[in-house]
Parts: sequence; C-alpha cells; structure tokens
Amino acid sequence: MKQYDYIFAGTGLSALMTVYKMVLSKKFQTKRILLLDVNAKQTNDRTWCFWDQKESLWEPSVSKKWNSVVFANSDFTKNLDLHPYHYNKIQGLDFYNQVLNLIAKQKNIDFVQEKILELEESDSIVLVKTESQSFSCTTLFNSIYNPSLATNQTKYPLLQQHFLGWFIQTETPIFNSEQATFMDFSVEQKGNTRFMYILPTSPTEALLEYTLFSKELLSKEEYEAEIEKYLQQLGIAQYNIIEKEVGTIPMTCYPFWKHNTKNVINIGTAGGWTKASTGFTFKNANKKSSELVSFMETHTDGRTFHSKTKFWWYDLLLLDILDQKNETGSAIFSALFEKGNAPLILKFLDEETSFWEDLQVIWKCPKGLFINALLKRLFRF
Repeated sequence: MKQYDYIFAGTGLSALMTVYKMVLSKKFQTKRILLLDVNAKQTNDRTWCFWDQKESLWEPSVSKKWNSVVFANSDFTKNLDLHPYHYNKIQGLDFYNQVLNLIAKQKNIDFVQEKILELEESDSIVLVKTESQSFSCTTLFNSIYNPSLATNQTKYPLLQQHFLGWFIQTETPIFNSEQATFMDFSVEQKGNTRFMYILPTSPTEALLEYTLFSKELLSKEEYEAEIEKYLQQLGIAQYNIIEKEVGTIPMTCYPFWKHNTKNVINIGTAGGWTKASTGFTFKNANKKSSELVSFMETHTDGRTFHSKTKFWWYDLLLLDILDQKNETGSAIFSALFEKGNAPLILKFLDEETSFWEDLQVIWKCPKGLFINALLKRLFRF
C-alpha cells in the first residue's frame, strides 16, 4: 500500500486549483501528494466564465475577454459596461493543461487514473481503495459529489442550473465578438427561470447555451429545440455545430462542510463551493482553494475549515423564492440589471461588497418576494 500525506479524490476544478496553488506556495514540497481520478483531463469538456478587474493566476488559460455584455428580456435590452471588470472565458482543456503541465514537473506528486471504489477513515489515516490497489493518507480532499446529502432533506431548497450549449460557426458574420450576452430572458419561460447565454469569439463563431434554474432537467431534444428557435430569431439559418457541451450544477445552501471530518475535507461542489444563487463556480473555487491552502499551512483538523457569511443568507433567500416561485427568476434578475450598476452587481456576486453596498443592490429587487421569503425562513430555523 502506497502512503501519502494528501490524496485528492477526484480532480475537478477545485482539486486542481488547490494542488496548483500548493505547488506555487513551495510550502508542501516535502509532502507526498496523490491525485486520483478515472478521467485523465485531456478533453475540452466544459467552459468556465468569470469576471475580474486584473489579470488572474489563470491568465494563461483565458481564451477570450469582453469589456461589455448584454442583458435582455422580452421588454428591454441593455448594454452593460463592466469597467473596471473584464468578463473572461476559459476552456476546460486549456485550464487542465496549465495545471497538469506544472504538476508533471513535481517529483512529490503522482496522478493515478483509476476509479475510486471505497473510502475508509480511522482516527489517524484515510484508506482509499481503487479497482486495482489501495492508498493511505493523513488528509483526504474529497470532490466526489454525493447528491443524496442535498436531496434527502427539506430544510434547504435544491435547484439545478442545467444547460446545453452549441459552439457554432456561421457562413456570414453575425456576432459582435467584443460583447457577450450575459443573460437573455426573452426566451419563453414556461414556468421556470430560463435564459440564453452567448459567448462570441469571432464574427462567425460563438458558444450559445440554453440555461435553466429549476428543479427538473429537460430531455436533450428540448434544449436543442430551444437553441434552434433562438438561432432562427437571430436570423441565423446556415451554421455548423463544432462542439457541444452539457452540464448540471446543484444550487443549494445545504451545509456540505458539516460532513468534514478531522482527516477528510470536502471541496468543490461536494464541499458547497459553488455560488448557490447563480451556479457560478470558477471565481468561488478560486477563492476557496486559496483559503484552503492557507488553512493547511497551520491547521490539521478539517472540521474547522468553514466560515458562514452574510452572502450565504442572501443566496438562501433567493433559492427559497425560486424554489416556490421558479418563474420569478426573470423578474428578479431583470430588476437588478435594468436599474442597477453592473460593476456593483458583479462585486456583490463576488461577495466583496460592504453592507451599504449590499443594500444598494438588494433594494433593486422585488421587495415583497424577499420580505416574504425572509419571514418564512425565520420560522424554518
């Protein structure tokens, strides 16, 4: 049995961010580290977007930036100047290559491509069994999501951000490559929160995604029918589909961190690192991975790795509303962006605003919905 100081069970976004920063810190060079995943991370399987004011650690992976975006619904279209922010696009394979190229140079880090079958924890070690061998470690970082934790309870609502996207190439120039479509709620809502998302990379190329915040997923045919209808509305008749991507992200304030133990820390979606109210993952994971690396330098008990903030409560109220009245999502986001200050909203979504700034954002929302949600939530705790 091979022994390690740290094992990462699953090598998704959060795990790779964390181990990358461990390497850069140069404070874990004497520690043996193992990455375990059935997926070798050698395909372009997803797209991440995030906004930032300056170049980030992940700049080598950024393939496109936009300084402005469009927000729209059936009643209005608004061009939003994001300054001082930039909206960044990262393709999965570029990110994987940036991280794995650095990891491959480290003598103290191994990557084993095998399926994890079982985890066993004792007082001092964690045993990990795969299809062909076993490993042990002092600390395990688990990013394997267990959906039953959130589904087998009723205290915290659970929605899904689910989507299907086409990266298309048109015969004639149609897109403004310098402006992304952040949310377009002009699509039929059908009792849900539904919008289109467009990331143009050239006048003839763009990623279009049909996205929902709701409880139930759709069939593949339903997503694709809506994309086809939207393309017709844009006047796009001739195009080629270059790539497709599909995914679902749980949106919940369920306290996954309560399942941390002395030797096991849940990270990523499994640790509640996804921004619950929007499903945005990249920026949140970037912050939490930095916090985790700093934590490991001085702490050994995984049960103490968490801090609940005011933004957790804000997210919970929005999810309470969308759980009971899913069709109100368009009205809530439209109220924010029609009258609100876009950079301030982004700062709020990044959880970096003061309480006074919070009020400036929240006050733009439909007040009755949030007051009712607050009153009902107080009786649930």
